[in-house]
Amino acid sequence: MKGYTRYFLVKFGWFLVTFVFAFVLNFTLPRLMPGDPVAAIVARQAQGMSNPTGVQAIYQQYTELFGTNRPIIEQFFIYVRNVFRGDFGFSFSQYPRTVAEVIGASIGWTLILQFPAILVGWILGNVLGAMAAYLKGGFDKMVMPTALFLSSFPAFGMAIILLVIFAVQLKWLPTSGGYGYNLIPSLTPTFLWSAFVHYQLPFWSIVLIAIGGQAIGMRSMSIYELNADYVKFARFMGIKDDKIVAYVFRNAMLPQVTGLALSIGTMVGGALIAEIVFSYPGLGTTLLNGIMGQDYPLISAATLIITFMVLTAFFILEIVYGLIDPRIKAAQSD
Repeated sequence: MKGYTRYFLVKFGWFLVTFVFAFVLNFTLPRLMPGDPVAAIVARQAQGMSNPTGVQAIYQQYTELFGTNRPIIEQFFIYVRNVFRGDFGFSFSQYPRTVAEVIGASIGWTLILQFPAILVGWILGNVLGAMAAYLKGGFDKMVMPTALFLSSFPAFGMAIILLVIFAVQLKWLPTSGGYGYNLIPSLTPTFLWSAFVHYQLPFWSIVLIAIGGQAIGMRSMSIYELNADYVKFARFMGIKDDKIVAYVFRNAMLPQVTGLALSIGTMVGGALIAEIVFSYPGLGTTLLNGIMGQDYPLISAATLIITFMVLTAFFILEIVYGLIDPRIKAAQSD
């Protein structure tokens, strides 16, 4: 079997094993939470009812509907069957909406917010870090303290500062929401402008935090590579500086690619803080509401999506690493 094929199959095998293990945990852990979410739903539905028999009948109806009256093993196999059909069941906290409807309405907001923010933060951070390592001097002294400050700043702190300055004090931007509360989502210029304006604060709160960490990592790796023996030898041989710098930054990029893949894979979890602070209608807010409402199907579906994204990001990363750096493929194929 050729080296790369074996390398690919080994990585794919680990991907499947890890996914099955994570799938079981995604189903089990939310159901270990204390409390009875069905009782909470019935309490809301039966407000004002004084007939205990009627309340009990409603409770039994909901437990039958959600399947919580069955043994946990049976629930698991029903869950597996339904997931492969694309059916995650009803949402406990937003019944009668299904989990697919709830997640479908929110995941687009998260992707539109998180993916560009992570990408812009990654590009700007790496460019600034590489320039700081190469130019040194005053530019490095300006970039490094700024990057250290940004990277050490908590995400919620940055979000609140931007909120206070640009929304509360200057009143340039809205304080919360994904669009104006008097609008209905559509492709009209009014709605798109409103969504764009509401987008700015959560977007830049994520970008600024990402820039700091990426700049520090890229600067350190670039300094290490610039002082490596192959760089000194290349300069001794008279190779042009721009060609050496291209090799240096290519080698320094490998750990940064790892950071990018992890950031993309965990974007939903990372969205939580920005979405909560700015009441942005994304999947992070939906997941938080699901946890608060003990919404097992919603929690399981959301965490399953996060798990799948993280594992896929790792898998793609391993495959790309095998292509970029043959040493990794050779070492792990033995």
